[in-house]
Amino acid sequence: MNGRPILTAEEMRAAEARAIAAGTSVETLMERAGLAGAEAAWRFAGPLPTLVLCGPGNNGGDGYVIARALRDRGVDVRIAALGEPAADAARAARDAWGGPVATLEEADGAPLLIDALFGTGLRRPLAAEAAGRLRGLADAARVRVAIDLPSGAATDDGALLSPVPDFDLTVSLGALKPSHLLQPAARHMGRIVVADIGIEARSDLAEVAPPRLRAPGPDDHKYRRGYVLVVGGAMPGAAALAAAAAARGGAGYVVLVGDGGAIPNAVIRRPAEALQEALADPRVNAVLVGPGLGRDERARRILEAVLAGHHPLVLDGDALWLIGEKARFDRPLSPTIPTPHEGEFRHAFGDGGSKVEAARAAAVRTGMSILYKGADTIVAAPDGRAAIAAPAPHWLATAGTGDVLAGLAAARLAACADPFEAACAAEWLHGRAAVRAGPALIADDLLAHLPRAIAECI
Repeated sequence: MNGRPILTAEEMRAAEARAIAAGTSVETLMERAGLAGAEAAWRFAGPLPTLVLCGPGNNGGDGYVIARALRDRGVDVRIAALGEPAADAARAARDAWGGPVATLEEADGAPLLIDALFGTGLRRPLAAEAAGRLRGLADAARVRVAIDLPSGAATDDGALLSPVPDFDLTVSLGALKPSHLLQPAARHMGRIVVADIGIEARSDLAEVAPPRLRAPGPDDHKYRRGYVLVVGGAMPGAAALAAAAAARGGAGYVVLVGDGGAIPNAVIRRPAEALQEALADPRVNAVLVGPGLGRDERARRILEAVLAGHHPLVLDGDALWLIGEKARFDRPLSPTIPTPHEGEFRHAFGDGGSKVEAARAAAVRTGMSILYKGADTIVAAPDGRAAIAAPAPHWLATAGTGDVLAGLAAARLAACADPFEAACAAEWLHGRAAVRAGPALIADDLLAHLPRAIAECI
């Protein structure tokens, strides 16, 4: 798999159950979680006067351990609880605290707020009074830390069950959860750290991690490094951006079929009339069609010609729109990566469930590895693997950046036998180049920063 595992609420419960069955008690897991949360808060905020909010479940039990551990370090700590502990381990943690416990209603704010009200598994909104108190206490704090998940955030789909304040740090217990990376919940997390509590995290969902790229060797040549064919259309600038990205993304040989658009001298241009000849070249390792293709009859003919071949494909933009019009993923496709944004995904594949579930279902149904892009990009493979990218820089929301991503995907697909891994690599490199380019970027700026992003992975 890609990077760190991401566990749903059910998978987290199963992981804890395995640890308990192997001889680790609930109390031990709670102690580990609380000590890790206290350590993270201490390192992040220092010895600030602290208010810990404890809920009635095991997340609240973690909060009592956190308060005790910070008090043992000399921190001025107070606790406010939303009801009495409901589980034996949480009651034991409160007894070990041994200090006063205020109600949530009577609590006064503190410079450091630690939210241990509800964590993994929350299924319903907080009561309006509790949500209002959480908001008020968060507003009064200088630093806000959430334990596992901010209270009010669902675990598996990024939904907000009730209003959630912005946190500066979220301490995830045992493993990442989907809502740490899925919107809209992800925007409230702040920095995320994962605390090791001694469980074995198993999941076929992971975080997109930096790819492991191979540097060219003495036996490599331009075709061995990957031959990418980019097919242009009505908006030549989009295809030109994609072709330049494929060249910068590691492909050894890039051909752009189509007129117009500024391209690097290293990219070979062929006229639109040469499409059939270009597609017939057996050295081609990947074909990209869609950026700036158009949606007219000419675009349909170009797409039909591409789909009639047997090359690995990257399908973007207008290609996905045209295919979606006919609901047509009806042939045995070569290794294929569609790169839809939300509107294109719904048009081509439909909708249903969380973003992860929708991407997985579409991948299984079509046999393609889908790069479902956005503020929370998902990559899903037909075999059930899926990955969530860390939130991308918001300044990628500008024209042409999707064309660059499509070109990167084509370059990585030309070099990699696994389209899922190729899509994950393209997504990571795209986000890293955006970080390097900075908030004033236009899509063209990404090209100059791709070599350094790639160098980090070799």
